[in-house]
Amino acid sequence: MLDTLTTERLLIEKLSPDDSAFILNLLNTPGWLKFIGDRNIKTLFDAETYVQRTIDSPTIQYWIVKKATDRTPVGAVSFIKKDYLDHHDIGYAFHPDFSKLGYAYEATKAVLERLSKNPLYPVIVAIVSPDNGPSIRLLEKLGLKQDRQIEVENRTLLLFSIVNSSADLGEDVASD
Repeated sequence: MLDTLTTERLLIEKLSPDDSAFILNLLNTPGWLKFIGDRNIKTLFDAETYVQRTIDSPTIQYWIVKKATDRTPVGAVSFIKKDYLDHHDIGYAFHPDFSKLGYAYEATKAVLERLSKNPLYPVIVAIVSPDNGPSIRLLEKLGLKQDRQIEVENRTLLLFSIVNSSADLGEDVASD
């Protein structure tokens, strides 16, 4: 799995314990709480525990997105194999101070491009709340197509997907 990516404006680095303060802040932003959900991360210790648990999980890859100029953290991109999904889910969250600057698109596109080269991921999915218009538009701009609605923990979510163009889809794609 990838550790670090760079784009014209961004560094995309694997989550580390040093990112705990940023994670505490990000997980308590209004957008995170509304669209992703309260993870009950209220202290730096909670955030450190959350970060370590995330790092230790074999089903989660998590990258912190930083401005290349000064390494200021601006958001996160995740790649998670969730029990209720057939394929890995790509996600993203950006601090509101850095929204509407194209960072989410730039970072998520870079991660998707790298993942699309891996035959282990013939299909990549994303889930989004139906009332999260900006994220829906971003997923569509990234080339993901809406497949269907799903119900998860009493919430209706939209499921988007993209087929890895380099994957041999003649093989069993459900093995991921």
